[in-house]
Amino acid sequence: MEKIWTIIEILNWTTDYLAGKGFEHPRLNAELLLGYSLGLRRIELYLQYDRPLLPEELGRFKTALKKRLRYTPIQYITGETEFMSLPFVVSPSVCIPRPETETLVETVARRLKGDQSTLTVADIGTGSGNIAVSLARQIENVYIYAIDISPQALEIAKENAILNKVEKKIEFIQGDLLSPLGALSGRLDAVVSNPPYVKHGELDFLPKEVRDYEPIDGLDGGQDGLKFHRLIVWQAAPLLKKHALLALEVGDGQADQVCQIIEKIHSFRKIEKIEDLNRIERVVLAEKAPDGIYYGDQTEREN
Repeated sequence: MEKIWTIIEILNWTTDYLAGKGFEHPRLNAELLLGYSLGLRRIELYLQYDRPLLPEELGRFKTALKKRLRYTPIQYITGETEFMSLPFVVSPSVCIPRPETETLVETVARRLKGDQSTLTVADIGTGSGNIAVSLARQIENVYIYAIDISPQALEIAKENAILNKVEKKIEFIQGDLLSPLGALSGRLDAVVSNPPYVKHGELDFLPKEVRDYEPIDGLDGGQDGLKFHRLIVWQAAPLLKKHALLALEVGDGQADQVCQIIEKIHSFRKIEKIEDLNRIERVVLAEKAPDGIYYGDQTEREN
């Protein structure tokens, strides 16, 4: 006769099994997988700890566990994640939102709040829409252009805007970086981006669940990891209003280089580096200079 598992028994067994396989945070993994399989929140698992699993529930859990053992990210198994305490749908079409990006959102929201006029913001490489949606929830008087080159990513982002009830505050546009916004010269109040910043030569050294499952186009920042930072800085300068904000997420150890890229075109001032909760310089900010008119040449842009 097949064993009948209770919730607490399957939680304990799975925790030990995943720990033995070397997974980080095995208890959390077990809770999320079982909660997903049963349609329960984590706290509800413990409120019903002695409930036996039905055969179909155990089957769903086994399927989810097998995926996790192949290092499929839990967020792709469940199809959801949380960012800025908001729910987000995710799929392998988009990178999984990460906690460090909350520093970018919090910093931009803090800088823009208080302005009474309607603010126009561009989110470049919106992916799941986590930055645009979170800003739209935090800032009342904002209209956001969320741009991504991937139509599949934009479908996910639109779904997240609807899920979080901000779809009327965001326009989703398929395109390459800021190229779709050429008609908005001098009209943007902020350009925000978490661009790909992993060095191309380091992609193979990423954790398996990142390397094998997340979209490479959302990770690969070129030879030095800063290919898209350069392009965004150059493209943003003519589109931003005087005194407008440029905000870019950067990888560990990249902040000084990004500051130099911004300084090079003489269009920005008040360049700042902002640390995340781990004391890593995670965000670079700059203000559009009122007299910033020099944009350099094509050779400088590509270097």
